Amino acid sequence: MLIKIIRDSITKGELVNIAKEQFGDLVKVVVDVNQEIMAVGSELHADGEVALTEQGGSRREDTWGINIYPEKDSEDWIEFDSVINLKPSFGNRSRGVDNPVIQRKIRNIVEKLVLNR
Repeated sequence: MLIKIIRDSITKGELVNIAKEQFGDLVKVVVDVNQEIMAVGSELHADGEVALTEQGGSRREDTWGINIYPEKDSEDWIEFDSVINLKPSFGNRSRGVDNPVIQRKIRNIVEKLVLNR
């Protein structure tokens, strides 16, 4: 599967197809909270982060790994869990996203980029 950089939009249906091709029910996503773009379809969050860095000019401190479960309700479809989120020098000491402000930014970006079709 090729990693896609999403700048404009992607449909939930496309995410369902990506999930089925890879992990069954989830899609690994890396969100750049500064540029409001995301990488989808990587086998590892680290690969998505590299794609955003190399193709989008993203910075490490702006990229956050999440899992999206496209067939779940929008309340439960984002999971904040990735090794790339371990960023002690940027104040994040877990695989989650500890800062609620950054969590909200991620949710807003995902809601803006993922169309309900």
